[in-house]
Amino acid sequence: MGDVLPTAIEAARAAGALLRELQAGPRTIDHKGVINLVTDGDRRSEALLVALIRSRFPSHSIVSEEGSDHAGSGEVCWILDPLDGTTNFAHGFPFYSVSIAVTVRGALTAGVVYDPNRDECFVAERGAGAQMNEGPIRVSAIADLTDALLCTGFPYDIREAPTGVVAHFQAFLIRAQAIRRPGSAALDLAYVAAGRLDGFWERKIHVWDLAAGALLIQEAGGRVSDYAGHPLDIHRGEILASNGLLHEAMVRVLCGGEGGER
Repeated sequence: MGDVLPTAIEAARAAGALLRELQAGPRTIDHKGVINLVTDGDRRSEALLVALIRSRFPSHSIVSEEGSDHAGSGEVCWILDPLDGTTNFAHGFPFYSVSIAVTVRGALTAGVVYDPNRDECFVAERGAGAQMNEGPIRVSAIADLTDALLCTGFPYDIREAPTGVVAHFQAFLIRAQAIRRPGSAALDLAYVAAGRLDGFWERKIHVWDLAAGALLIQEAGGRVSDYAGHPLDIHRGEILASNGLLHEAMVRVLCGGEGGER
């Protein structure tokens, strides 16, 4: 990967420092939808990321949540979420992250998720394992849903289409030890990779939310798929992630075999 991974780490940390600085002052908040926010933090973090990547790799493509997409002439693509957890950021709730993934010819190759509030930088490179602040991380060894701490996220159209989301939440609620919904999918997935959470599921999720976290989990010994257990397509908008030991049990719940609903 040459200088790509070091640049991704540098960019994530720089954007995180900017967000931490902006968090301390008044925030400009706009709406992309009824409950879908965008802030000055999103825009300024994206501008910083794009400028740094462009200065180092002018031929690479960039896809970013806030729309600053740049087509390149090479086979390398950067997938950016400059602020994952915008609603949390807007309210001053300190759980948000910067997520950067890199694909080569469509395959996930590197991923970085940075939590500026805890100064925790989760890093993965294909075939080289996963780390947090340069120390190795590994998924948990929980093998029974009864003992599992799970996590999920809700789509922005939940007010219009709550049925399936609520059914899945209820199905896991009565089987798992507990469920959390912190509000930053990239950081949630990093926590699965680090063994702090045992599983995660979400539908109508974007590629910039899940790409880096999916690689982190794979490199930390876990498993990612769609709800049915098929290989993950990062562009499809659906992910089930786990420590691997819980995966089939979670698939059964999501597919209706144990109270879930498709």
